[in-house]
Amino acid sequence: MTFSASWHNLLENAEELPTDATLLTPLSRKPFRITDVQEHRILIEYREEDGTVPLQREQFETLYDHVTEGWGGFDLDNLPPDAEPYATVLSLHPRFEIDDREGMLSESQSPTSSPLVDAHEVDSEEDEREEPDISVYSDALLLIDELERNDPTDLEEMDTPSLVNLYTLLSDVQRNANDLRQDVRSILLDRLHHDQPVSGQYGSVQRTSRRNRSLKDDEEVLEILAEAGIDRERVTSVDASKVDDALEVVELSERDVYKIEESEYVRKAEVDEENKETRLQGLKDQLAATDEDTEELQEEIEELEQRIDDLTSFDSASSFHTKSEGDL
Repeated sequence: MTFSASWHNLLENAEELPTDATLLTPLSRKPFRITDVQEHRILIEYREEDGTVPLQREQFETLYDHVTEGWGGFDLDNLPPDAEPYATVLSLHPRFEIDDREGMLSESQSPTSSPLVDAHEVDSEEDEREEPDISVYSDALLLIDELERNDPTDLEEMDTPSLVNLYTLLSDVQRNANDLRQDVRSILLDRLHHDQPVSGQYGSVQRTSRRNRSLKDDEEVLEILAEAGIDRERVTSVDASKVDDALEVVELSERDVYKIEESEYVRKAEVDEENKETRLQGLKDQLAATDEDTEELQEEIEELEQRIDDLTSFDSASSFHTKSEGDL
């Protein structure tokens, strides 16, 4: 397929995106959205910046050439910081995909969707964050507080009540997190295809399958094997449940027929929900009180990020260069 045909296909896919769709740059994870699609360029707007940035067709063609001519695709590390959105937008084309794990932009043999596109607007940092009404959130908040007040890298120095608190909270977080994980998994199963990894900011997942076996009725299995020439004695064995039934009617002990190994472990006996709720409310009050104190720090961070951008920025309308080649 020529670049001209790919370009018009890309423009069509860009135009079909929802107006509030948020895209992410592949390396810095900087959110932006497409504001206009034109014949020779695509206009984007970064969420944290004012003004639009033009992405020129000529630079898309240069990137296209590097991807299609390179062996195994194009290494995203070769992109200058301000060229990152080119890779994300190109991945809107069904024949190009970004592999977050390998850091590569490459051609695909089958149509794919970009992992760097969200159909909904990413919440702004200034938006008020709502507390999710799920148990794992509350338990995780209490666990974080416990970890901050004690040194988990030196458990031997922790006093016993602190260890009990830590163990209890870890147990609660594990149980509730696993319940939530199973709920998330059931939703993901409907959205994933076999052998097609889907990436997020913190990792990737893919759908797979496993075989679970269970024997048919005992007599049916024995008859089938007998017909195949397998003696019944070769496949029959001692059934533990039947042995237990026999022990109840004979004068034998467990140790006569079982190898018994004993081990000790810690089991959570009870949870003081009232104390947990009191402490949790105190933490929430502290977080609410510190929100205002973080505004000045956030402004300093944004100012520093802007200075870094100024030092590393390039003219989006001009050619950009890779570390090893003349142009990209």
